Amino acid sequence: MSNVKQLVELRKIFNEIWQVYITLLKVMVPAIIIVKALDMLGATALLGSMLAPIMQFVGLPEQMGVVWATAILTNVYTAMVVFVNVSDTLALTTAQVSVIGILILISHSIPIEGAVAKMVGVSWRITIVLKILGGLLLAGAVNSLYLFFDYQQEPAVLLWQGTVSDESLGQWAKDQVILIVSIYFIIATLIIGLGVLRKLGIEKLMHLMLSPILKLIGITKAASNITIIGLTLGMSFGAGLLIKEVKSGTVSKQDVLLSIVFLSLAHSLIEDTLLILLLGADVGAILWLRILFAVVVTMLFAKWLQKREALKEQGE
Repeated sequence: MSNVKQLVELRKIFNEIWQVYITLLKVMVPAIIIVKALDMLGATALLGSMLAPIMQFVGLPEQMGVVWATAILTNVYTAMVVFVNVSDTLALTTAQVSVIGILILISHSIPIEGAVAKMVGVSWRITIVLKILGGLLLAGAVNSLYLFFDYQQEPAVLLWQGTVSDESLGQWAKDQVILIVSIYFIIATLIIGLGVLRKLGIEKLMHLMLSPILKLIGITKAASNITIIGLTLGMSFGAGLLIKEVKSGTVSKQDVLLSIVFLSLAHSLIEDTLLILLLGADVGAILWLRILFAVVVTMLFAKWLQKREALKEQGE
């Protein structure tokens, strides 16, 4: 009897994994194809040239515009490769690498992360404004701080070297197939891992540790799972689980909105931060100031929502 129960439990888990996987593919596959088509039409280069003049606002050479454009349309890894190629002829300081690092960390993967946000009820407009304007504001503020205190002005030490890869369409297709297949196993590991953490009581401990911060920014306990998933996994890999949590109906629209606002500015805190550190960035800016910025922006957003609701009630 216990064997039958275990089989039923296993079937339930793998059915959940499959449902989350299919949901994620519906978001990722169209976005990947559209971005590749735009890139082949020269969208990345065009966007890079449009962003080049803005780079001066945050104390960066114009060449960094194409790095930021690559991050916006693709992901952190691709932006890193472009950064290594572009920065080869530039003498960048640790401060400058930290500034472009912030832009990459906040603004990357807008097509995929915007689609995820849209699927859980948050408009593209909010995602784009947060990731573009938010990235620029924090990058500009950090650049001003570095200059004012004459801090981190020494030459940056690059700890990672990108490899020149085959850029043919066939190789791209092969890479995407490998990515899509690997995502299934990543999701399976995550769902099984979350189940183990839940049984061991570690998930509850994580919620208790994060609850003061979440309460401060207006996110209730019901949305803590969404926030924890995004903080640790990021919005791309955690998308299926994020969508599943929202579709369960236990999270309010306001919680979803505040959670997405926070995660748009600070997510995948471990992996992404370590990647940008390899480029020679300062951890204080790319991690701690990024978290502080996300907390402040989400708090302001929560207060604005409260005021709006109060005005609605007065109008009624």
